[in-house]
Amino acid sequence: MSGQSRASPASDGITPLQQMVASCSGALLTSLFVTPLDVVKIRLQAQMNPFPKGKCFVYCNGLMDHICVCDNGNSKAWYKAPGHFSGTLDAFVKIIRREGIKSLWSGLPPTLVMAVPATVIYFTCYDQLCAVLRVKMGDRASEAPLLAGAIARVGSATVISPLELIRTKMQSQKLTYRELTDCIRSAVEAEGRLSMWRGLGPTLLRDVPFSAMYWYNYEKGKAWLCERYNTREPTFAITFVSGASSGSFAAIVTLPFDVVKTRRQVELGELQARNLSHQVSSSTFSVMKRIVMQDGFSGLFAGFLPRLIKVAPACAIMISTYEFGKAFFRKHNQERIHRPLQTNT
Repeated sequence: MSGQSRASPASDGITPLQQMVASCSGALLTSLFVTPLDVVKIRLQAQMNPFPKGKCFVYCNGLMDHICVCDNGNSKAWYKAPGHFSGTLDAFVKIIRREGIKSLWSGLPPTLVMAVPATVIYFTCYDQLCAVLRVKMGDRASEAPLLAGAIARVGSATVISPLELIRTKMQSQKLTYRELTDCIRSAVEAEGRLSMWRGLGPTLLRDVPFSAMYWYNYEKGKAWLCERYNTREPTFAITFVSGASSGSFAAIVTLPFDVVKTRRQVELGELQARNLSHQVSSSTFSVMKRIVMQDGFSGLFAGFLPRLIKVAPACAIMISTYEFGKAFFRKHNQERIHRPLQTNT
């Protein structure tokens, strides 16, 4: 037992570093699969409503979203090529034919810069917290995933929020690193350190409930499927189905906050692009009220199908890859422990 604890200090038989590698692999694979969907979506958006200078849009790979600032109508890789698309399938075919298949991943680098560190922090924190809370909560250990998921999301979103703001500034104003440092320093002096976390409130309102519901339902669904199919270790199919179903449910419930967060994030990005960052965007409640007045209650559920189409496979791919990676490292650690014993015998 002492040899096992030295080799793998994590409660589930793997180290935090191995958890980070597994989550990093999941983030990379998820981004590779989901990025083409957003590249096509943004091309379709651009032909209907071309992005004017200073306009922002949200680029999402299913794991998290990113503000992208438009310098002019045709400069960005996501929608640089002219052409008319009649639909999603037509866009896929024409983009591949005219620009090559690589163009479907033209938005991948900025996605990975933000998605990989955020996902590594999030998944590793969740596993570590969940292991501790299961022990601490005793009879209520089944609720540990809900609390661990919420806390882990607060931590990862808080860490990443300033990075997202910095990246938006760099993209909108074409700053060098020295100019960026001076810009951030002056903004902090004028508006305080909390200005680096603008827009964090709506992000947490959407992501924390999503994360809490996702992990609780995922663990419950995984346990139920393992019991139903009489298996101690969840298979790839079990984790895939559990991830997709729990992600879909959480995405539907938190959709109104996603709509509000997107509105505020785009608004904040436009202020950054126009050097009007001192203007404070509307509160979550007022944005929600304005959406209901303009579009009715159904406006809070705008983008229902696109969000579901992206989030469900993203959650499924991410969690099943992550669980597969953990299982690989767990088996590797066990083999390392048993190898010296077999040699001695």
